[in-house]
Amino acid sequence: MALVPCQVLRVAILLSYCSILCNYKAIEMPSHQTYGGSWKFLTFIDLVIQAVFFGICVLTDLSSLLTRGSGSQEQERQLKKLISLRDWMLAVLAFPVGIFVVAVFWIIYAYDREMIYPKLLDNFIPGWLNHGMHTTVLPFILIEMRTSHHAYPSRSSGLAAICTFSVGYILWVCWVHHVTGMWVYPFLEHIGPGARILFFGSTTILMNFLYLLGEVLNSYIWDTQRTARLK
Repeated sequence: MALVPCQVLRVAILLSYCSILCNYKAIEMPSHQTYGGSWKFLTFIDLVIQAVFFGICVLTDLSSLLTRGSGSQEQERQLKKLISLRDWMLAVLAFPVGIFVVAVFWIIYAYDREMIYPKLLDNFIPGWLNHGMHTTVLPFILIEMRTSHHAYPSRSSGLAAICTFSVGYILWVCWVHHVTGMWVYPFLEHIGPGARILFFGSTTILMNFLYLLGEVLNSYIWDTQRTARLK
């Protein structure tokens, strides 16, 4: 029942996300006290998604170790359910949302950081925590994709799920603005209604593209490995 390196790595990644979430929640920022709290920020939602995903990965690894050699059909059935849930979460949430957060944050930050992450936040959030929220998500999810094969759902159901998530979050952002009169992200204050509609539509399209990118990348990694083993 020895753990292999990729299983140990998943435990380390899970612990790092738990640490990031605990440190982030411990910060007393004014925005955390307003309507919606931390849950109005996609970065925080993504951190929860990643922590839950890697928690399921660790649970799957432990179940696999306990099931191995047991001969119990019930345990095998439960393990298959866990694996299906793990694969679905990577395909529909962990990969597209995680890559979206990293890409969009740093693109807007490079253009004008005040539009997405005002310099004032440096007084509350240390640099290492910022990178934990907006940078390490990318290598962590790519490592997971590289070390374990994940079965993607049907393309139609996968795209429907990521569209539901995207539209749901956009409606949540609009509702927060309706209640408070303030947009969650500063740059939304500086563009007109038409530009906002265009931005929201573009983000939904980008989420769909990232879902497809994950599907292609997963297939490429594991088809390449399968071909290499056959040679």
